[in-house]
Amino acid sequence: MVSPRAYSSRLGSALPLLLVLWDLHYQGAECGINAEVEKQLEMGKKLLAAGQLADALSHFHAAIEGDSDNYLAYYRRATVYLAMGKSKAAIRDLSKVVELKQDFTSARLQRGHLLLKQGKFDEAEEDFKRVLQSNPSDKEDTEARTQLMKSDEMQRLHSEAQSAYLTGDYYTVIGLLDEILNVCVWAAEMRELRAECYIKEGEPGKALSDLKAAAKLKSDNTEAFYKISTIYYQLGDHEMSLSEVRECLKLDQDHKECFSHYKKVKKLNKQILSAEELIQEGRYQDAIDKYETVMKTESEVPVYTTRAKERICHCFSKNQQSADAIKLCTEVLQLEPDNVNALKDRAEAYLLEEQYEEAIQDYETAKDHSDSDQQILEGLEKAQRLLKQSQKRDYYKILGVKRNARKQEIVKAYRKLAMQWHPDNFQDEEEKKKAEKKFIDIAAAKEVLTDPEMRRKFDAGEDPLDAESQQGGGNHFHRGWNTWQGFDPFSSGGPFKFKFHFN
Repeated sequence: MVSPRAYSSRLGSALPLLLVLWDLHYQGAECGINAEVEKQLEMGKKLLAAGQLADALSHFHAAIEGDSDNYLAYYRRATVYLAMGKSKAAIRDLSKVVELKQDFTSARLQRGHLLLKQGKFDEAEEDFKRVLQSNPSDKEDTEARTQLMKSDEMQRLHSEAQSAYLTGDYYTVIGLLDEILNVCVWAAEMRELRAECYIKEGEPGKALSDLKAAAKLKSDNTEAFYKISTIYYQLGDHEMSLSEVRECLKLDQDHKECFSHYKKVKKLNKQILSAEELIQEGRYQDAIDKYETVMKTESEVPVYTTRAKERICHCFSKNQQSADAIKLCTEVLQLEPDNVNALKDRAEAYLLEEQYEEAIQDYETAKDHSDSDQQILEGLEKAQRLLKQSQKRDYYKILGVKRNARKQEIVKAYRKLAMQWHPDNFQDEEEKKKAEKKFIDIAAAKEVLTDPEMRRKFDAGEDPLDAESQQGGGNHFHRGWNTWQGFDPFSSGGPFKFKFHFN
């Protein structure tokens, strides 16, 4: 026979399990859970706890299909939807829960939270008040009262924002909406209002994040996509503009404003892409023509004119039209002093013009804004070498030719100067000595600049005839005037033959 004490002990140890079983039985009876539905709910619950949201969702779908009046299935599916960031679907399920079981305060409180985030103040307040009227737990009571006060505060701020907007005080509106949207993060209309205020204050770039959010929060929001596209276009991002206007047309292919804007952006985008392809192919003059067409196509948005000039300057520089490049890059830099691309291209043009100090200044300015750009670092080093070299003997200057002169031009210049400065042309001893030195320099310049390897070294900032600039020695240009006796500067052909005579 079992003693009363032992029986009481056994009953006490089994009581928690009995209570759990009774709770499950109660929920099952109230919700009408059959075995299959109960199995789906348990599987979904385990998967949800493990973070496997998609699998959990499929089980809750199955549970609802098995019992469309099971409020727990809707509530748990709403939980999954929230974890997946699908607030609209979560609100629909929570509304179904409240419909099936009006005293389910947890569902009503959760729905109130979501409605407040959407900026639906009246509906949110209704839920919080109903929670307070339904004998909630202490925790739920505190939460409902806190949220009700927060909702009242948001309504007050919203009313002030509307009044400020009507008076044109857009900065005040933005400040008030900043506070509201910290709470009502899913309020699409308020985000659109803040975006409109940014646009009116001349800061369209700041409107983009709000408009993008609004495009996701509101179904078929063609207006938001259209505004996003036009803002990107005004900012000079034609590719993003084209992408966003296409989203508008996906929602409504007959949208007049989007279709008109689409045609304009597509045309401009095609011209710019074509110009860039020409640059890649090294067809710089064709690219210049194409970018001039871009400026005609879009003359009302200044950024496209500036970008086109920047790219034309690049083409001029690459095409060794240095004077044109300097002029056009300077126009761009007057508008955008920190434009790194224009600084690099003008620096390259300055190098062609042998304006080394100016090139160094541009490269250093560009380096301040992009200190890891290898092209800038190499260009700066080259410009510094060339400046140092120019302060010594510059063979291009000696012959009076450009750094990009062809061999034929170099030989022609040499012949002319060799004939002009031949020492036999001078009788005065001082003048003859001066002419001898000049003639030696002219001959040296011709020797270096007509030899591809020596010229390459010189262009890199190294004098191939100067022992000091040679690593490990190298060629040495110690030729006196007597070295050139009998040398025919016109031996490469031509109308002149000159014979040297010395005393």
